[in-house]
Amino acid sequence: MNARAEASGGRLDTIKLAVAGALLAGGIFAFYFFADYSTLLRVIGLLVIGGGAAVIALRTAQGRRLWQFIGDSRTEVRKVVWPTRQETIQTTLVVMAMVLVLGIILWLFDSVLMALVRFLVGRGG
Repeated sequence: MNARAEASGGRLDTIKLAVAGALLAGGIFAFYFFADYSTLLRVIGLLVIGGGAAVIALRTAQGRRLWQFIGDSRTEVRKVVWPTRQETIQTTLVVMAMVLVLGIILWLFDSVLMALVRFLVGRGG
């Protein structure tokens, strides 16, 4: 009995997702079909249709899992200890200095190799 109810819920979820997808596809089609109308009205209409499709999709098992994942992600982001402004500036300056130093080292290495190749080929200086 439980398997039958679960299969029925799965079919209903599939139908809901198909309706949400069709609604969204219809909204996108209408957005381009009514190109003569105001862009603002078309965008508002597309947002309303997209919101309706999202509500329908969130009523499925996959949608509930997605919403739970989003909630869990927000909880984890709140736990992160973000760097202070001073730490961010210091880290950025260190990275920029290292990039500059590494760029100079690579330029010198390239110059030495180019001089060596010119010497071996017999062109130049």
